[in-house]
Amino acid sequence: MTVTTETATVSDDSTIDAVPLRHPWRWVAAVVLLGLVGLFIYGAATNPRFHWDTYRQYLFDQRISTAAWNTLQLTFWAMLFGVALGVVLAVMRLSPNPVLKSFAWVYLWIFRGTPVYVQLVFWGLFSSLYPQLALGVPFIHQFTHLNIQQVNAAFYFAIIGLSLNEAAYMAEIVRAGITSVDTGQSEAAYALGMTWTQEMRRIVLPQAMRVIIPPTGNELISMLKTTSLVTAVPYTLDLYETQRQIAGVLYRPVPLLLVASTWYLAATSVLMVGQYFVERHYSRGYSRQLTRRQRRALARMQRAPESTVSGPSSP
Repeated sequence: MTVTTETATVSDDSTIDAVPLRHPWRWVAAVVLLGLVGLFIYGAATNPRFHWDTYRQYLFDQRISTAAWNTLQLTFWAMLFGVALGVVLAVMRLSPNPVLKSFAWVYLWIFRGTPVYVQLVFWGLFSSLYPQLALGVPFIHQFTHLNIQQVNAAFYFAIIGLSLNEAAYMAEIVRAGITSVDTGQSEAAYALGMTWTQEMRRIVLPQAMRVIIPPTGNELISMLKTTSLVTAVPYTLDLYETQRQIAGVLYRPVPLLLVASTWYLAATSVLMVGQYFVERHYSRGYSRQLTRRQRRALARMQRAPESTVSGPSSP
């Protein structure tokens, strides 16, 4: 029995008439969503109970802008100390010393296991628990002391409370980033004679930052919104508490809440843009997908004549 196979040949200049796949239900869902959003915006814009005149009046009020600046300062200092302490705790968690590892584990257990609002309330009661702080040799001699109740330290207590809570989460983020780097990298650094500091600075951390940056950016945005809880200290000059005081005088909480939400949204939008560029910087060389600039350069090379690509031929 003879089996013959016929093979169809296709000329090089033939083209494939590709028909793109249509997705009509995507457009239907998009139209429905746009319609619902439009109805919501129209209903809110025409609802007199939103008091848009009050919203426009207090959007750029000096008290609101000053409170927004105080909120940004709280966020900056709390994240700065939280990240620094989180790095120390992450190193302690990875340390072979059982005492350091146990201390870091207990710290994380306490601060991740209790609500941040409760922690801030305790820091607000710190002056009641410890009216005076003494500096000196325990049980022997006191050089100086500070009366906490006579110091307006609500801003500093808010920073301490937020940063100590944030350090517990940053420790796990940093630890996850460091452990994500292959152990062969550390072995290669050790074989080259690098110290631990050189290994972390030149080998491990540049690769770990790709894993550390995204959750750290999320923590920064979350910290900005968590500052609204510092009223538990009590610190009353942040954005949320300031708008609440103004709303209590006007008896119009909705427009002032919209004012505060606008400022929070503007700040988080700027932070999200910065996070995007930082993530893109530390992700260079990891993804095999070409960037837009690389695709344009490759297209120019493909369109260039063969002589310009290969260079002049030898005689």
